[in-house]
Amino acid sequence: MLKFDEEKQLASVQGALALRPRIEDVVDGICKTGFRNLCWLGIGGTYASCLQAEVHMRERSRLDFYVVNAAEYLTTGDLRVGEGTIVVVSSVTGSTTEMVDAVKKAKAAGAKVLGFIDIDTTELARLMDWEIAYPANEQLKFYMVADRFLYHHGEFPEYDEYYAQLDAHLARDLVEVEKAADAFGLAFAQKHHEDPIHYFVGAGNQYGSTYSYAMCYWEEQHWIRTKSIHSAEFFHGMLEIVDRDTAVTVFVGEDKQRPLSQRVVDFLPRICANFTVIDSKDYPLPGIDERFRGNLSHLVTHAVTQRIDAHMEQLNRHPMEIRRYYRRLSY
Repeated sequence: MLKFDEEKQLASVQGALALRPRIEDVVDGICKTGFRNLCWLGIGGTYASCLQAEVHMRERSRLDFYVVNAAEYLTTGDLRVGEGTIVVVSSVTGSTTEMVDAVKKAKAAGAKVLGFIDIDTTELARLMDWEIAYPANEQLKFYMVADRFLYHHGEFPEYDEYYAQLDAHLARDLVEVEKAADAFGLAFAQKHHEDPIHYFVGAGNQYGSTYSYAMCYWEEQHWIRTKSIHSAEFFHGMLEIVDRDTAVTVFVGEDKQRPLSQRVVDFLPRICANFTVIDSKDYPLPGIDERFRGNLSHLVTHAVTQRIDAHMEQLNRHPMEIRRYYRRLSY
């Protein structure tokens, strides 16, 4: 398989799950001391991960939590951020200007910051009150934070059972999803690698997936024009520009917003002959209870899209690491 290192993939997910004792220690301390609200702060791909963590909590919790875009926070501000706020962030480089400045502003307002970072010697890392250094698996790390807060609030009684299953099975299951999805990924890439524009639709934790996949992968890395849209909004504008040949992909997950995407899937055959459905339900997760699959469906679809990306890269002869403007021009 192209760009697939099984042992590296296994180690990456297992390593992220191994952060849980550290995450629990931090969140347990926060809950013992007390906090007022929880702010998921991000920009770009991290903003998409924040959206996923927020909707995950929204299904279950009465805690006060919200998502803030770092650039918007720098311009508009947010009066909810202040004393008693716990800001959760993640960064690969630790040098994104908007994130560094937004964290400074939040701390000046009295907030404390829990952050995940790939490089722990950066300015952003030094600003964090609690810093955890580990690469990749951002969504999984965010969910572990969210779940520990839910646990302390009495809203995730299955916490220990759930994470015992993830520790035992998740890494292997996601590797097997990639293997199972490889032929699909090749066929999808062959069909769509020269699309003039491609529309991605999703809801629940899959909306963060479509938002990130369209922007961070197809636009930033493949240089293909896209649009991401929430399934709930599909019938309020987008349906009028879809015709027989419009390229549309619907991400369908297994959380409570699945019916929103299923409605789009049921409608599309009436007007479009060029749509694809990526449904997390099509991929087994042995050892993980059906009750918990909704929490993981975005990780499943990410494993599927990784196979698409590997084949797109080869077909287009375009290394995904190349950028024309990002961090090359001033902006």
